[in-house]
Amino acid sequence: MPDLLTHVLVGYIVGTITATRVGWRPGVTVVMLGAILPDLTKIKLLVSDATMESLLAIPFSWRALHTLGGVVVTAAVGALLVGDADRRRVFALLLAGAISHLCLDALLFKPSGYSAALWWPILDVGLPTPGLYLSSDRWPALVAGTAALGIYFWDQRIRG
Repeated sequence: MPDLLTHVLVGYIVGTITATRVGWRPGVTVVMLGAILPDLTKIKLLVSDATMESLLAIPFSWRALHTLGGVVVTAAVGALLVGDADRRRVFALLLAGAISHLCLDALLFKPSGYSAALWWPILDVGLPTPGLYLSSDRWPALVAGTAALGIYFWDQRIRG
């Protein structure tokens, strides 16, 4: 759970900074939603890969949603849910949030010393990871929460 909170808080930070530059306040929420897109792989807890394979009659894995290629497709589908005027902006903001998620996951501790193949289809292998934290650690959420609070007060000061 601290992992999901960290992703949402970092999404808030990225979204607020972006909204300050671009001037589109709903973008903060869109980036925060994008930051949880890669974790849609958790749907496998409800519907297994094997169930999807039997339904579709093709090889299937939810893991693809937790890659760069998967988040591009997911962000594109999400952008189709809004009107034509905002479609490109929503796609870019969803993608920004999802990429922040992948970047944070690339820093996770892995026993092998290599992250998952998060950057597929650009790279088909996992890159070496510095192993800064576990997904169950609480301190990254604390750091992200403190930074988000600072960004909140900074944003309030700028907006007057």
